[in-house]
Amino acid sequence: MHIELDITRGEIDEASLAARRKISVNIGAVITFQGIVRASEGAQQISGIDYEAFEPMARRQFEYVFAEVRARWPIEAIRLVHRIGPVPVNKPSLWIEVTASHRGEAFEACQYIIDQMKVRVPIWKHPQV
Repeated sequence: MHIELDITRGEIDEASLAARRKISVNIGAVITFQGIVRASEGAQQISGIDYEAFEPMARRQFEYVFAEVRARWPIEAIRLVHRIGPVPVNKPSLWIEVTASHRGEAFEACQYIIDQMKVRVPIWKHPQV
């Protein structure tokens, strides 16, 4: 399984990421997910979110999650970019791509990554008012 992980302070450029996608003859599904900063956090209106990460541990936790994905689903590749620092409303803070032979496996693996990331990866968000 091919894995790419990037934790960045730069903007997430989906077009650039898609242009670098490698598709083998075994891939029948490409699932992408973008987490976009919305204008509210609960009842509070915000102008953006400032993401903070303990990067060495975040990378290690992502590696554990990816290993679990590898053990559960026959995934071809996972590519994940998480932005840290200030991210304004309507901009992506997270981009995930999962490729697999079948869509069900790709959807399930992507959902698993998101769910596990929320509880295990040390990335915190601070709403900006």
